[in-house]
Amino acid sequence: MTVDLSVYENTESNVRSYCRSFPTTFTSATGAEITDADGKTYIDFLAGCSSLNYGHNDPDMKQALLDYISSDGIAHGLDFHTDAKGAFLQAFSDYILKPREMNYRVQFTGPTGANAVEAALKLARKVTGRDRIVAFTNGFHGVTLGALACTGNGYHRKGASRPLEGVDRMPYDRALGDDIDSGKVLEQLLNNPSSGYEPPAAFILETVQGEGGLNEASAEWLQTVERVAREHGSLLIVDDIQAGCGRTGTFFSFEKLGICPDIVTMAKSLSGMGLPFAMTLLHPDLDIWGPAEHNGTFRGNNHAFVTARVALEKFWSDSSFSQKVEVKADFLEERLTALAAKHGGTVKGRGMFRGIDVGSGELADEICAECFKRGLIIETSGAHGEVVKILAPLTIELTLFERGLDILAESMSAVTAKNGAAAA
Repeated sequence: MTVDLSVYENTESNVRSYCRSFPTTFTSATGAEITDADGKTYIDFLAGCSSLNYGHNDPDMKQALLDYISSDGIAHGLDFHTDAKGAFLQAFSDYILKPREMNYRVQFTGPTGANAVEAALKLARKVTGRDRIVAFTNGFHGVTLGALACTGNGYHRKGASRPLEGVDRMPYDRALGDDIDSGKVLEQLLNNPSSGYEPPAAFILETVQGEGGLNEASAEWLQTVERVAREHGSLLIVDDIQAGCGRTGTFFSFEKLGICPDIVTMAKSLSGMGLPFAMTLLHPDLDIWGPAEHNGTFRGNNHAFVTARVALEKFWSDSSFSQKVEVKADFLEERLTALAAKHGGTVKGRGMFRGIDVGSGELADEICAECFKRGLIIETSGAHGEVVKILAPLTIELTLFERGLDILAESMSAVTAKNGAAAA
């Protein structure tokens, strides 16, 4: 069946993005595969930009949602008490917070990660009475105005069409090269009363920068930033929207890095099934909001509460899932290392949050386009789009994972051969 794509070109805004790289109409998906209207099935290494860490249409989440809807469960409830919300909160406490000895309050914001970031920034300013936020080069935190001010990407920043204020930019770990300790630079600037830098309300960072090119911060650098924050009365915000929910191997990306953020933002795979759901975690002593002082009409997505609870019970009630993710992460690192050795490039990221820097955005785009022709959906990231980024569902079967990586390897070889022939 051939679908006329002109309806999108004639009716949908020019702002559409991913569909330009994958010009087909998708109709169904299960696990790590997605099928289009012509019946062609693709391996999905994009996974909703890490919104589908547990794959498409997990059968247990799907059944729980169907049961909830068929029993006339509350769909929209603002911030009412509902059985679905209460069950999620209890599961999050039992399976995530208590085992990790974490003490966070849960704030339901709105349906997107940017909503969670906006709440975090507002709260940090409210708590400290300060205005400035320190964000880091190559960070990506969303495109609403407050979050966009923290985002480094110049293309997205231009979309604001107005000054983006209230944020100071500092170099991320190794952003200035391996020989420059940007943590020490940060420390020296804030300790120098004539540097022009004043202690901020908060520092906001990703432990692995997804859209920024899979740059991974070291534990030492993160600990330095946290120590500087404590010394200057600032808060530490970790944006775990893309790196969280198991993407790096543990539920939170910072669990093994020796830091304890004051505020954590979460979204993307939080619902487990791709449903809109975001929240901000905050230490209880920071919870100084007045009722409805920060709100959102869709902060109570009960359908997402249902599937998120199932995700926690199914994948995080013990350590077996994270152990399986670790095995796949090791396999992925091995395959990418071999590709980098064969074609050049650098392996980046951590866990199942990996990619290969091929040196140019043009080359990365060619590789991704060739992958699509061969049945693999994969995208790029980085300041110049130079990183081919792998975001396979964490639940992907190893044989299918291997086939997807084979397609990537075949595509890299094909593009390399074509470019070599063109040069000759």
